Amino acid sequence: MKKVLIANRGEIAVRIIRACRDYGLTSVAVYADVDADALFVTLADEAYALDGNSPKDSYLDIDKLIAIAKRAGADAVHPGYGFLSENAGFASAVMAAGLTWIGPDPDVIEALGDKLKAREIARKVGAPLVAGSDGAISSSVEALAFAREFGLPIAIKAAHGGGGRGMKIARHLDEVEDLFNSATREALTAFGRGECYVEQFLDRPRHIEAQVLADRHGSVLVVGTRDCSLQRRNQKLVEEAPAPFLSPEQRHLIHTAAHDICKAAGYVGAGTVEFLLSADGLISFLEVNTRLQVEHPVSEETTGLDLVIEQFRIAEGEPLTATQMPEPRGHAIEFRINIEDPARGFLPFAGKIKVFSPPSGPGVRLDAGVASGSDVAPMFDSLVAKLIVWGPDRATAIARARRALAEFQIDGVPSVLPFHRAVLAHPDFAGSAFNVHTRWIETDFASELETQHRPEPQDEEAMLSGHVEIDGKRVALRLPQSLLARFGGGGVATAAKPASARPDETALLAPVPGNLVHWTVSDGQAVEKGTVVAMMDAMKMETAVSAPQAGILSISAAAGSFQQAGAVLGHIRPPASSSTPMADVQPEALT
Repeated sequence: MKKVLIANRGEIAVRIIRACRDYGLTSVAVYADVDADALFVTLADEAYALDGNSPKDSYLDIDKLIAIAKRAGADAVHPGYGFLSENAGFASAVMAAGLTWIGPDPDVIEALGDKLKAREIARKVGAPLVAGSDGAISSSVEALAFAREFGLPIAIKAAHGGGGRGMKIARHLDEVEDLFNSATREALTAFGRGECYVEQFLDRPRHIEAQVLADRHGSVLVVGTRDCSLQRRNQKLVEEAPAPFLSPEQRHLIHTAAHDICKAAGYVGAGTVEFLLSADGLISFLEVNTRLQVEHPVSEETTGLDLVIEQFRIAEGEPLTATQMPEPRGHAIEFRINIEDPARGFLPFAGKIKVFSPPSGPGVRLDAGVASGSDVAPMFDSLVAKLIVWGPDRATAIARARRALAEFQIDGVPSVLPFHRAVLAHPDFAGSAFNVHTRWIETDFASELETQHRPEPQDEEAMLSGHVEIDGKRVALRLPQSLLARFGGGGVATAAKPASARPDETALLAPVPGNLVHWTVSDGQAVEKGTVVAMMDAMKMETAVSAPQAGILSISAAAGSFQQAGAVLGHIRPPASSSTPMADVQPEALT
């Protein structure tokens, strides 16, 4: 391999670009229109426009990616994580084009990406498993029948999903139908396939995973464990390695099961086998991620391995660097830096990062895809960086993490930094025992978090922007419209600023930027305060829109349309016979 096209964006694209440089490879970035000025684009050796803004028209467009790889003269493709990283069709297309695919073979991706097939492989090798449905189910009726037979809670999962998307946990029978429909929609949006299955869900479990490397010479090596229990909406927020507070027997069972599943599947490359660990010590296989994980840096810090370079070596047919599982070197903790407001239910936001001032010092690593002045786009994931802190033991890693998080400053958009600081002060995480589980945030975490300012509209002169590519490097062109008008561009009008108006207290506002997936109630229907009236797809996750007051819903925004945060979706007005004053109801109540 000499030149690698990176079919991804953000911090993982930056990570792979740096590994290419370390390994002596030329890096090729691709970018959506909104990413033209992104950090990964400026760092890459070459960068090519995808001519689109939505995921479908950019990072998910296989034909565009292959065409750019050929145009750039790339001989390999690294998919990163998310997007097409676990898409067997993309892997096949890359290989059919004569390029090296940096990942597992397409048939292995297909087998393990189908969670039902993965469960069958796990069952055959004797890995621990909870009860699950026999194949995908076609309706919420079947999900209800399973729940009645095996008991609650149950997990409803996308058969072809991953990363927590298309996964819902039902704890009451009356919510099974809605959650099944939501999981199906989310899976269809994220993965293009909506099939779901159900299985027993271990209540208050820890999330433990094993990092695996496998080469084409028959070697399968488990290089360590991670704990990823700190989650919200099935999305990880804090991860650490090695997984703490495991007995030797539990660790051995996880290592053995992960090794045997990957060996039986014919796995090649870097992958992760995930498990749930119940409070009473029961372990159950969850899934296999056939790609590099977001949290891979904590394994790198505790093993001394560069997992991206290991992927390069494996793709070139080289044997694994390590021949046996390395003993963990100290302890590492990763904090995902998402542009979300934890005080408002972890609502994601889009906007410009005015200040991005990360920490440094002993034991501190930062994998970032942004800098001061970077824009956070509403159509992509809210993750912009990862703070990784290492120490010779867990206590030292926690102490260094407190120092690092105290130094970290992000202004202009809300971030999860206040949550991370609160976690490190909580005895459930930082005490002598580990009492965190996958629903700990929703059930046990009760700390008051500081409210952060929302992004403000930019009060700047309108600019005309564009980019040109010169030998694979993008060059930005930006001209003030007023300057263009002075030199013959008088036909270009500068938009006038709208006059300020008194807020409409009846307006139903979009709580986040994203797609309005569907309305859950009809136009003209009476709703109570707090009723979920619509669902939005915000940064790849469904977000509910609730009525801020009781009244009659009047819909003005069409399902399927993109809406900015604060956009008027409709109005909730009092019934004609009602004399209840509405002037004291504030739109802020939406969040």
